[in-house]
Amino acid sequence: MSRLLGIDLGDRRIGLAVGGTDGGLARGLATVMRGTLDDDATALAHVVTEQRIDELVVGLPLLPSGDEGEQAQAARAWAAEIARRLGRPVVMQDERFTSRAAETTVGAAHRRHDGGPPGRAARSAQRAAVDREAARRILQAALDTGAGVPR
Repeated sequence: MSRLLGIDLGDRRIGLAVGGTDGGLARGLATVMRGTLDDDATALAHVVTEQRIDELVVGLPLLPSGDEGEQAQAARAWAAEIARRLGRPVVMQDERFTSRAAETTVGAAHRRHDGGPPGRAARSAQRAAVDREAARRILQAALDTGAGVPR
């Protein structure tokens, strides 16, 4: 069995999920803040070691048409450099609509106790949960299609 790390790469945060090729389900793991490429590689290296990860599955933000735009090219470049630094193979997985579906699953941020709009902490926690759920969906799609399975 191979252990895989699902990655939802955002501008500010990186959602993470883990799963295996043993037929199990992917599960959300953590959300880390984006930094420089060095910061990202350091944070992910800790997760890869701790979780005994064999392969990375990075979401590929295709345009609704299925074409690759600037964000997809940037994600490919980031993934290639992270793969090189961590010494792990990478699979790119179409991530169209995963964030929207994740937002539906996670729901809105909780309102304050006085009934007012959600505070900064609640909004931040909700965004982190959405990023983890998006990473879980990316990884589950890859597992369902056989990504990461020894060939």
